[in-house]
Amino acid sequence: MSRSLIIEADGGSRGNPGESGSGAVVIDRHTGEILVEVAEYIGLATNNVAEYRALLAGVREALAIDPQCHLEVRMDSKLVIEQMSGGWKIKHPDMQALAIRVHQELSGHPVSWTWIPREQNSRADALANRAMDNKRTEVLHAKTEPGAADTPPVASEVEFNSEKPSSVRAPGGVTKPLTTLILVRHGRTVLTESKRISGSGGEDPHLSLAGQGDAAAVAKELARLGRSGVWGHLKPVTAVVASPMARTTDTAKRIASELGLTVDFLRDLREIDFGSWDGLTNEEALELDPARFAAWQGSWEVAPPGGENLREFDDRIRAARNAILEKYAGQTVAVVAHVMPIRGMIRAAFEADIAGYWRPQISPCSITILRLWGVEAAEITTVNATHHLAN
Repeated sequence: MSRSLIIEADGGSRGNPGESGSGAVVIDRHTGEILVEVAEYIGLATNNVAEYRALLAGVREALAIDPQCHLEVRMDSKLVIEQMSGGWKIKHPDMQALAIRVHQELSGHPVSWTWIPREQNSRADALANRAMDNKRTEVLHAKTEPGAADTPPVASEVEFNSEKPSSVRAPGGVTKPLTTLILVRHGRTVLTESKRISGSGGEDPHLSLAGQGDAAAVAKELARLGRSGVWGHLKPVTAVVASPMARTTDTAKRIASELGLTVDFLRDLREIDFGSWDGLTNEEALELDPARFAAWQGSWEVAPPGGENLREFDDRIRAARNAILEKYAGQTVAVVAHVMPIRGMIRAAFEADIAGYWRPQISPCSITILRLWGVEAAEITTVNATHHLAN
């Protein structure tokens, strides 16, 4: 028998747009028991976006309790209630994307939408403020003991500093805000699967069927970031930036849909241009031009015929990184790109030499996490994580 659940949700922004958070409470209608409380730290956003994020968090937790539940949503936002119930049109693109995601989550579920006065929504409001005050996301389930959110951290958190570089050996005095880059390679394509060179100047394939599965898996993993799992201690993703190529666009849109965000495309994040070698296997390129291929390996200056050399490419990727750091300073950003752009950002973070462009393995839909304080300091948290693709 399906359960009857109530969601109380609220969001707030200190500045509108400004630092924001959301709160959601899931309640058993018949017993009045609070089943789940969510305090989600969002980062830079408007009040309305924070309110929609609160609704989405509440819906996800309620459906996790009972996928067949009957729901009543209670909010003091007249805007969200009227828009979700169909009374008012949704004009802002950010809210359109969030509303679509909520409707997707609720597909086939009976829902009633109820506006309540602000004083009747105090629990959700307190959770939103808690998220903003603590700058962290917490999910508290029924029968959680008092203080459970403050239990000893898991191994990945033991030596973690949430605001400054974690190592005591790191130089002090950083002045730029922490920006966390979640670097995601696109999912598989037919060229990936046939081990063919795939740059920015040749065929521009969409994801294959397997690649679509990759994208769905990484999207669900990023939705957990800042909430639970191995990266529950990081702040949730608040922006998605991507290369405009077909395979990265497909992957980024799947991630943005899961997170209730939109995609910002950045041309400088394109893969390196392999010129006339694009579409060939490595063996075919070597056979076609053995002298050029040998000179190209390990070189900053030599480019494939009609292609891009590594020094030019490295300048482009640094420009892309700096643009992201400037526009999204202080946020957690999912950056959906290709093998070489991700290697370039890792290389820059390590301040490594040219070998940084071939030593890291970057698998389809793998996750690499860099923490950057502008260009003053960097910390490498994770490289080429693929555990989320195991199933």
